[in-house]
Amino acid sequence: MDVVTNEWDSKKYQIGFALSGGFIKGFAHLGVMQALLEHDIKPDIISGVSAGALAGAFYADGNEPHKVVEYFSGHKFQDLTKMVIPKVGLFELSEFIDFLKSNLKAQKLEDLQTPLIITATDLDHGKSVHFHKGSIAERVAASCCMPVMFTPVKINGTHYVDGGLLMNLPVTTIRRACEKVVAINVSPLEAEKYKMNILSIALRSYHFMFRANTFPARENCDLLIEPYNLNGYSNRELEKADEIFEQGYRVGNEVLDVLLQEKGSVWKK
Repeated sequence: MDVVTNEWDSKKYQIGFALSGGFIKGFAHLGVMQALLEHDIKPDIISGVSAGALAGAFYADGNEPHKVVEYFSGHKFQDLTKMVIPKVGLFELSEFIDFLKSNLKAQKLEDLQTPLIITATDLDHGKSVHFHKGSIAERVAASCCMPVMFTPVKINGTHYVDGGLLMNLPVTTIRRACEKVVAINVSPLEAEKYKMNILSIALRSYHFMFRANTFPARENCDLLIEPYNLNGYSNRELEKADEIFEQGYRVGNEVLDVLLQEKGSVWKK
């Protein structure tokens, strides 16, 4: 796997947040981030993949995490996507890109209040790419572009899909640049119940492969928070964003409070 490095590596940050992929479960990122902020843990840089890139973009644009959910209030999955004849994907993300452009104050990554690194998968060359410049909307869409479901996003002649294929928990992207890295993984590998049929087995296997690349990253952070009980949500249930946020907020507070009570610090020794 080829990982592109950029000049943010030469800078030093106190705290970085690494936000995993997770589709609809990404609203739990915002809940955990709200809990972290209320414990005086604030990111100086954010590394995001897929849903984590989306949550990171709205926070880096100057929004409080609990306020971000309001941007999606009243919207449904079909409002942000367009169904197409499935040649290279079932849906296009042009409406999603327009939604981001309309609701983000900054239009380019370099104009965000907090530095944000967005990881996507270069489908043409088979490598992870870490964007830190350029259009936010297109790069978030590229990072969120689940193969088969969505048509690959084309940027400067290259096709991109979901960054989680090769790096679903982007800790290494900012590890060298940060004193401390908080990893929020909203897609932990869980052996939940499943149906014994060909589709269920295929999806389960896909999810296992998709999430397996998070194992090294989980060990390479200074604080790991993994919201649970999120598997029951359909990826189209945008109307349950508040509920998912609250689950992340609750788990975030639980983890932080337990660590403080038991160890006196939230950080690994």
